[in-house]
Amino acid sequence: MHRAAPDILGVFFVPRRRWRERKALLADYALLCLVAAMAGAVNAIAGGGTLLTFPALYAALGGTNAAAVMANTTSTVALVPGAIGALAGYRDEIRHERRRVVLLLLPSIVGGLLGSLLLVQLPSESFAAAVPWLILAAALLFALQPRISRWIRSEHSHAPEAEHAGLARHAAGVLAAVLFFQFLVATYGGYFGAGIGILMLAALAIMGMEDIHRMNAVKVLLNLSINGTSVVVFAFSGKVHWPFAGAMAVSSIVGGYVAAHTAKRLNKSLVRGLIVAIGFGLAAYYFYREWLAPQSA
Repeated sequence: MHRAAPDILGVFFVPRRRWRERKALLADYALLCLVAAMAGAVNAIAGGGTLLTFPALYAALGGTNAAAVMANTTSTVALVPGAIGALAGYRDEIRHERRRVVLLLLPSIVGGLLGSLLLVQLPSESFAAAVPWLILAAALLFALQPRISRWIRSEHSHAPEAEHAGLARHAAGVLAAVLFFQFLVATYGGYFGAGIGILMLAALAIMGMEDIHRMNAVKVLLNLSINGTSVVVFAFSGKVHWPFAGAMAVSSIVGGYVAAHTAKRLNKSLVRGLIVAIGFGLAAYYFYREWLAPQSA
C-alpha cells in the first residue's frame, strides 16, 4: 500500500506537468509567430528583421552556444517566405528595375553561398566588430543620398561634352565598386544578415536610385536571393529547427505582404525617414552589444 503512493501521485502529476510543458511550447510558438510577422514587415521596409527573430529563437532554443547557430539558421529559413510575400507586393517596381537586378544578382548569390558556408564551418564572431560600423555608415549614406544625387546631377549637367567620357569611366568605376560591395554585403548576409537591408539600400543609392519604393523592391529581391541560397546550405547542415521555422514562415509571409502594400501608400519622405531611423537604431544596438553590454563569463 505504501509503495503504491508514488504511482498514484505519478498518474495525477505527470499529465499536469506535461500540460504545463505544452502550454510553454504553445506560448513559444505564439511569440515566435508574432515576432516573425513583425520581422517580415520590417524586412519589407528596410531590413533588420533578424534582430527580432534571432533573440526570440535563441531564448526558445535554450540559450546555449549550440542554440546560437541553430537560432541563426532557423531565423534565415523562417524569413525567406516573408521576402516572397513582400516581393509579391512589389511586382510593378521590379519590372522597372530589371537591369539593376540583373547586375546585382550574381554577386548576391555568390556572396550568400560563401557566407552560409562560413557559418556552418566557422565560429560566428568574425563579423561582430565590423557590423556596427557597416550599419552606421550605410544609414549615413542613405540619409545623405538625396543631397549626393543632386550634387552628381548638377556636376553632370554642367560638365562640357569633352568631359563626358571621363564621367563615363568614373561611372564604370562606381559600378564595379558597388558590385564588390554587394558581394561583401551578401557574404555577411549569408553569415548572419542583420542589417543587410540598409546596406543594400545604401548601395542602390550610390547607383543613383531615388524612388524609395523601387529601392525597397530591388532590396527585397536581392535579400531573397542571398537568403534563398543560404537556406539550401542550411537545409543540408542539420542545424535548422524545422517546426519553429515552418510556423514562423507562415507569419513572415503575412507580415511581409501587408508591409509591402502599406509602405507604397506612405509618403516617400516618411518611408525614407523610417528607414534611416531603423538604420541608426540597428547601429546603436550593435554598438551597445559590442562595447557596453555585460559579457557573460
